[in-house]
Amino acid sequence: MNKEQKTLLARIIIAAVFWVPLFLISEGLVPLRLPKAALIALFLVPYLVAGFDVLREVAEGIIHGEVFDEDFLMAVATIGAIVLGEYAEGVAVMLLFQIGELFQDFAVEKSRRNISALMDIRPDFACLETEDGERRVDPSEVAVGSVVIVRPGEKVPLDGVVIDGSSALNVSALTGESRPREVGPEDEVLSGTVSLSGVLRIRTTTEFGESTASRILDLVENAASRKSRSESFITRFAKVYTPVVCFAALALAVLPPLISTLAGHGGAEVWREWIFRACTMLVISCPCALVISVPLGFFAGLGGASGQGILIKGSNYLEALGRVRAVALDKTGTVTKGNFAVEAVHHSPLGDAEMLEFAALAECHSSHPISRSLKEAFGKYADPARVGGVEEISGEGVLARVDGRSVALGNEKLMARVGAEAIPCRSVGTIIHMALDGAYCGHIVISDEVKPTSAEAVAELKKAGVTRAVMLTGDSPAAAEKVAEAVGIKEYRAGLLPADKVAFVEELLGECGKNEALAFVGDGINDAPVLARADVGIAMGALGSDAAVEAADVVLMDDDPLKLAKAIRISRRCVRIVRENVVFALAVKLVCLALGALGIANMWVATAADVGVMILAVLNAIRCLFVKRL
Repeated sequence: MNKEQKTLLARIIIAAVFWVPLFLISEGLVPLRLPKAALIALFLVPYLVAGFDVLREVAEGIIHGEVFDEDFLMAVATIGAIVLGEYAEGVAVMLLFQIGELFQDFAVEKSRRNISALMDIRPDFACLETEDGERRVDPSEVAVGSVVIVRPGEKVPLDGVVIDGSSALNVSALTGESRPREVGPEDEVLSGTVSLSGVLRIRTTTEFGESTASRILDLVENAASRKSRSESFITRFAKVYTPVVCFAALALAVLPPLISTLAGHGGAEVWREWIFRACTMLVISCPCALVISVPLGFFAGLGGASGQGILIKGSNYLEALGRVRAVALDKTGTVTKGNFAVEAVHHSPLGDAEMLEFAALAECHSSHPISRSLKEAFGKYADPARVGGVEEISGEGVLARVDGRSVALGNEKLMARVGAEAIPCRSVGTIIHMALDGAYCGHIVISDEVKPTSAEAVAELKKAGVTRAVMLTGDSPAAAEKVAEAVGIKEYRAGLLPADKVAFVEELLGECGKNEALAFVGDGINDAPVLARADVGIAMGALGSDAAVEAADVVLMDDDPLKLAKAIRISRRCVRIVRENVVFALAVKLVCLALGALGIANMWVATAADVGVMILAVLNAIRCLFVKRL
């Protein structure tokens, strides 16, 4: 409980302690009679103690021209009740309204804590290794390639590679995964994780501003600014609804008694009755339940998802996830691990070692998983000084000059471009053809491993209501068919260039129904245009490229495709709860408004319709936080 909440709770308790005996006295339940002026003065004490900040907000709103809001409705209604002699009811309404506000603050704080837990991943310092020993510095001061030391209990300050030591890392803040992850030399580590058991020496690979922790914090901090259609509607609705209610209450207070007066049946008691009905109407119609519960529901949904390693960049994307009926998945790095390894070299007149040397040198400037596998297969240092004139051709491969010789490395399209006749390969995998000085000199077979959860992820997507799953890849049809069959995907497209993926996604979007959405899942730089074009772009965050994470609407921090179905289920549950709150709040208020206008509902019923409905709606919205078992 923060300081403001403690202050409000203290004021509520003090006001309640004053109100109870005054209520008993005013109702004649204790043998004590007070002058009317004294009773009014005494009732004003708990009223001002409980409602001081509400009255202050109303005054400031009037000064700044922002009059019509729930505080204004409550102030007018309670002051009206006190003026009409209903002192106990007027104070009770203000007191219960503040209890509802306190409860709402607690609920929002609970949702905020779930997201704020992510803020703890921000490292406080980096222990930098220098020639003069160790030195604690701000993580933003550490250059790429520096060595930092992380001891047990300390956060990894920047992304990097372990060069010495081993430890178990707590990665729950990033991925929601409770089981520690063991790391040792040559393993990649992400900033924001915590060393549990050993000392690590890490060579940094990113600047602090580009580290995983910074990217996550940026995503979380900006998420609240992107509102869903439901939130935007409620905001517009409240701006129109509140002044309409105020003028309707004014009409209810003036027109019926005025008509009665003109008809000869008026009097002070008639005016008092209709003014009291108008005040009751104001309390009933207060839009607190809608204005609070709808944003709170989405906020809680974002917090619950982030706790599971699913970062959603705004409630508009959370809402769109619930409409997803078709999913297109990139193969490499999404369905498969992206851990490529050279399996064989075929039809090479050079010999395997020399061919791998040319391939590794041609790809020495690339960080693509396939390029890394070629360099690892070469097993020696690929000296960039031996390479010049590198030209990457999107969707085909790379042209380079190695030791003065022209090397073309890529698919059959690239071979056709340089006039070399490629020999087809019957092996399943990624086939990298090579031409040297325009002459074909064989191909390299590279295989990839399917992620262990991919098949289960596809099955869970179907259970979550996804009716169409398509795998897209630039790989060969044979490799695509093998992976699709292994994970249970019936539809796939192979041999696609980045532009082809965008075109196919456009086609899928055209086939989606009016209230249906398409999600695309990818991790590479070449996936960025498709991620941006889909209704919902989902990026693999841990291994995905910066461009993919930037273009995506949702980021899966542990690269587990099983989280796809979970994200969709979280969205649908959140949207369902929000709709329940809207229907429930409006239904109760409409019924009570009718009863209030007819004089059947009094101020106590009005309070139940306002504060009671708000508390129930907030409790329902809080359910969006609990998503672990979805």
